[in-house]
Amino acid sequence: MKKFSGLLGVFLAILMVVGACTTKPKEVEKKPTKTEHTPAVAQPKKEEPTVTYPLTGLPAEDGVINRRVIGVMVNNFSLARPQSGLHKADIVYEVLAEGPITRFLALFQSETPEIIGPVRSARPYFIELNNGYGAIYIAHGWSPQAKTILESGVTDYIQGLYYDGTLFKRVKFRKAPHNSYIPYENFLKGAKEKGYKLTQNVEPLPFLTQDELSTIPGEPMEQVTVTYAKDNVVSYVYNPDDGLFYRKINGEQAKDRETGTPLTAANVFIVSANHRFIDGYRRDIDLDSGGPAYLFQKGKWQVVEWKNVHDRILPYKDGQPVKFVPGKTWINIIDAKQGLNGAVKID
Repeated sequence: MKKFSGLLGVFLAILMVVGACTTKPKEVEKKPTKTEHTPAVAQPKKEEPTVTYPLTGLPAEDGVINRRVIGVMVNNFSLARPQSGLHKADIVYEVLAEGPITRFLALFQSETPEIIGPVRSARPYFIELNNGYGAIYIAHGWSPQAKTILESGVTDYIQGLYYDGTLFKRVKFRKAPHNSYIPYENFLKGAKEKGYKLTQNVEPLPFLTQDELSTIPGEPMEQVTVTYAKDNVVSYVYNPDDGLFYRKINGEQAKDRETGTPLTAANVFIVSANHRFIDGYRRDIDLDSGGPAYLFQKGKWQVVEWKNVHDRILPYKDGQPVKFVPGKTWINIIDAKQGLNGAVKID
């Protein structure tokens, strides 16, 4: 009996061992892991619109877009070349003044030249063009008609006849009447003295966007020449490297006297308008009726028409305004009697 009990104990012990070996271990309860924080994806900042100058469409590096426009009558007689300050003008009108001699109305807004000149006398149609930009008008001398207009008070102006030797400086390297210059600081002094505002909200010109620049219509060209007279031949030569037209006068590169900077333009606009003599050598020019014109941009040219829009001469095609390439603009006005075909040669 004792033997049986011993065997039974051994057997039970074996069963307990086997049971223990076959029992599944309890699964360890996994503790929930902490959810890792996913950083928010940074949203790209909206780019602020580029501030541009109203008359060039170029980025305003100094941020000053409300500087008052000034219009200066600049001499273009052969003895007055090379001139000073023209390379910094946003817009330059070239128009016949006396006989076959042209004169410039240089409009400055985005840049301020140290000195401008030689300064010459006023004409009614230049005053009209100046007023299209609300500019302070600077001249040295005037025709009887221009004198009447300016003295009527419709235009803020500084007249060299009243400031000869003070605001206006006579240089020694040129003879009168080709030696009157006005430093920009003297313009500021004179404008303040007369109580003129030096800031304004300048209505911007229409400019092409970056995408539109690649789709400018027109025929390819390399050079355009405007002949006012045998000794007054103007050329604009296109440079594909910078997309600008380089101005030449009688075959020579036009440049700034002080710095040697070449005169260039992103837009060349040649318009035909009716001219008539009013006193033997001075003219009256019809700037109201509009007419045919050529527009040159990015090495292409197209036939357009010009319209006077609040005293601004602007290009139109099929009744719609044509935008400018951002940059400086030269506008040449020629006599309709000579006509675009007679005065202009395109190569």
